[in-house]
Amino acid sequence: MRRTEHPLLRFRLAVILLVIVIVVGTAGYTLIDGWSVLDSFYMVIITISTVGYTEVHPQGEAGRLFTSALIIVGVGTMLYGFGVFAEALTDNAFGRYRRDRHLRQDLDHLHDHFIICGYGRIGTQVVAEFEDHKVPYVVIDQTEEALERIRAENRLHIEGDASKEEILKLAGIERARGLVSAVDSDERAVYIVLAARAFNPNLYIVARAGRPDSIRRLELAGATRTISPYVMAGHRMAELAIRPAMVDVLDTLHHGEAGIGVQEMVVAAATGGKTLEESGLLGSNTARVLAVRKRDGSVNVNPSPAIRIEDGDLVIALGTEDQLFASASLLR
Repeated sequence: MRRTEHPLLRFRLAVILLVIVIVVGTAGYTLIDGWSVLDSFYMVIITISTVGYTEVHPQGEAGRLFTSALIIVGVGTMLYGFGVFAEALTDNAFGRYRRDRHLRQDLDHLHDHFIICGYGRIGTQVVAEFEDHKVPYVVIDQTEEALERIRAENRLHIEGDASKEEILKLAGIERARGLVSAVDSDERAVYIVLAARAFNPNLYIVARAGRPDSIRRLELAGATRTISPYVMAGHRMAELAIRPAMVDVLDTLHHGEAGIGVQEMVVAAATGGKTLEESGLLGSNTARVLAVRKRDGSVNVNPSPAIRIEDGDLVIALGTEDQLFASASLLR
């Protein structure tokens, strides 16, 4: 999405020229032929509109020469205005303006969303995953090929450089839940992470690293998690070769294909300070608690009922959709 000007603003020059022609023509007939302002104005209108009416009053040579010049200039101005109108229809300017206005309204209502920087192969896959999980997002890109695809798919997007402050503000970075940097350039990724972290110190940032030596730079810039597609692909292939059944089970749980899934839930302030047993997370109608990740990064796998959960901790649970919903409700 970009700030598209209103299509009617295209007619600025045509309207200004038309007003000048009318004013000059009216003044000319008044001064040259001595007509009244109303008669002069009427003569100008019928002349430049080429309706073919007769002259208001008989004219001398000076008046006819002035009328001839007025016809050339006035008709040219009218044709220019019609040309602008035809161009607006050909470009579908009115339709694009209406669509961009709706996109801006959707963007203004975004909250707790993700900002995806880059709509290449990785960014496209991230969007597909977010669509499957109904996660709100907005995409930022500036390459024409990516913009053509995202416009055709009618996805919420912003056209521009994701490392620019005004673009991040437009994407609602202050209200965002996280940012995914999926650009191809590691240098641009560092700038994006730096800008995003400066705006929102608590933002969850996932960054793509094309080269292994860029992982440390992105972490120093403020990335919460750094992903190398080549390392991940190699790890995935090795796991499929060595433990294919385990990978299938994990994929099934991740996508919820068997009616059960794994979900992470954030502990709210109201629940913080209680044990797992006191919070009600170990009830028969709740999901199975697999692990608790503390705010300092430590992970307790298969935690005991006496472990105390604090505000901001993450609870990873396994269960059906109803069980996961019940657990999430308790944590709120």
